Amino acid sequence: SFYEELLSHGILKLLTAPIEGMVVKEGSCNYMAPQGISSIVKFYLKQSAGADVFYEQHVTHISLRDGKWEVSRKMGPTEQFDIVILTMPVPQILQLQGDIVNIINESQKQQLQSASYSSRYALGLFYEAGTQIDVPWAAQYITDNPCIRFISIDNKKRNIESPEIGPSVVVHTTVMFGSEHLDSDPAEVQQLILSHLERIVPSLPKPASIKCQKWRYSQVTKAVPSCLGQMILHTQPLLICGGDGFTRSNFDGCIDSAMSLAEAVKSHL
Repeated sequence: SFYEELLSHGILKLLTAPIEGMVVKEGSCNYMAPQGISSIVKFYLKQSAGADVFYEQHVTHISLRDGKWEVSRKMGPTEQFDIVILTMPVPQILQLQGDIVNIINESQKQQLQSASYSSRYALGLFYEAGTQIDVPWAAQYITDNPCIRFISIDNKKRNIESPEIGPSVVVHTTVMFGSEHLDSDPAEVQQLILSHLERIVPSLPKPASIKCQKWRYSQVTKAVPSCLGQMILHTQPLLICGGDGFTRSNFDGCIDSAMSLAEAVKSHL
């Protein structure tokens, strides 16, 4: 039903662009989001009953105050909530300070600590409108390079090539490269990725701008065990955590956890 709804609104479309080296599982279906993956989140936020959304809020402490959760952040005043749902990467839940440190019991802590993630870098190359990128594919999986695993001509992959919008190229590194260079100087990492990219696709023109992004927690390699998409840390008031760290790192995994969280929260209302 989620796919049907997203397809009917044009948020998702079938992936028809040529992807070299992609392993296609029998019976599976691949989609892409023409306006980017954030358009899925925006679609559901718009459907919510007037939810106020605040971005760039770095939560640092969660403590109990008079039967509510007091949430502190890096910048700005503390706020109180009846229910707190945490969906950040699992290691970041364990980094939170305040009463939450003692609220997470020993067996839950061990479960949470057993979750693991891969790390990688993503590089975005952005071009002026009208720039031609002459390759026969929209995206390509690379198997024989120590640095680069995936290259996508993003506007081609999304089927939104247009003379008004400049093309963009997205590069993902291998997991091994990501872990080896996790704490390296970002400028050096960017240069390393670019030098490998030049060898793989020598015909790439010079971009107008470049953005290098580190994903310390890229994809779940081992989910939290013995959990059905969520874990209740405290019942009254409710403190619950979920996300792909409790299922798997794809859209289905996110939906499974969201449904599980919604059911648990509903039963506490």
